Amino acid sequence: MKILVSAAKTGGHVFPAIAIGDELIKRGHQVIFLGSGAEIETNALKGKKFSYYQISMTGFRGKNILNKISTLLLIPLSVLKTIQILRKERIDAMIGFGGFITLPPAFAFLIMGKPIFTHEQNSVIGSANKVLSKFSKINFIAFPTISNIKNTFVSGNPIRAVFTSNTDNKIRAEQEIRIYVTGGSQGAEYINLNIPKCFKEFNKYLKIKHQCGKGKIDQVKSLYRHIKVDAEVKEFYDNPQFIINWADFVITRSGALSISEISSMSRGMLMIPLPSSIDNHQFFNAKHIEGIGMGIIHNQSDKFEILNKKLSDIIKQKTYNKWKEKNNLEHINAVTKIVDEVTKYISK
Repeated sequence: MKILVSAAKTGGHVFPAIAIGDELIKRGHQVIFLGSGAEIETNALKGKKFSYYQISMTGFRGKNILNKISTLLLIPLSVLKTIQILRKERIDAMIGFGGFITLPPAFAFLIMGKPIFTHEQNSVIGSANKVLSKFSKINFIAFPTISNIKNTFVSGNPIRAVFTSNTDNKIRAEQEIRIYVTGGSQGAEYINLNIPKCFKEFNKYLKIKHQCGKGKIDQVKSLYRHIKVDAEVKEFYDNPQFIINWADFVITRSGALSISEISSMSRGMLMIPLPSSIDNHQFFNAKHIEGIGMGIIHNQSDKFEILNKKLSDIIKQKTYNKWKEKNNLEHINAVTKIVDEVTKYISK
């Protein structure tokens, strides 16, 4: 069986697609990955046994009128290219992971009478998946908060196997508190500038690992030196699962994949939703985690004093130890569930 998976440009789309692809390969199927040629895709696909194709597509929402027109003009060309790929590879079905990159291949598959499936990572369904949900055989959703979509299957987020391994959840006797701070690729600035200032009161007890994003190391290191906090600052961590496991809790934005990975490793979070996320989906992602008792939300628009108090309370009240006692199983079996349902449908 040959399956096309389509995802592009952000880890929140690309890594779940790769997790599904890996499982399909493991079961003896062939995988064609359709992306945009972005660096995150090519890096993530190194060493994978996938065939890789690219089409030219950009986002639509939040763009100016010229960019929107350009995107619409690219769709028919990309549909034709996908039809060529589909015929060449003799593909049986497609799974789309959101974003405008999924529209042309889905239209191509519909034209050719082939089944499509979608997966939505967030608590609010994206524009592309909303369109495709009307034609999709199964719409897999990560959180049970999406309504008014037919043929849904609550699968969780397909997380990589390294985020489902056993973690050390022992409550350590020593006074040291370990915190992992990360702002993601889009939202690091607010976290970089404000979080270090909150640690001044606790500088004797903290060990920090802070992922600051490209070109920000000197600025963030300077803030930690000023308050005399023991902090390791890096642009990026290649193996974040080790840092999550090391930490007592995480300070993060609330991208769907990040919070799924962190909570699957029994770590709680102080979540700061990215205000510019489309449809405010990061806030609703965070509300779900708060609802299962594994995190606290801070709105970026609130005053610094509120942020400082929330973080201070987590440390003083040792809230992170209560979070460690939780075991979020929503995403652990997502890969298996999705591949089971897709292969079962195609084999009918």
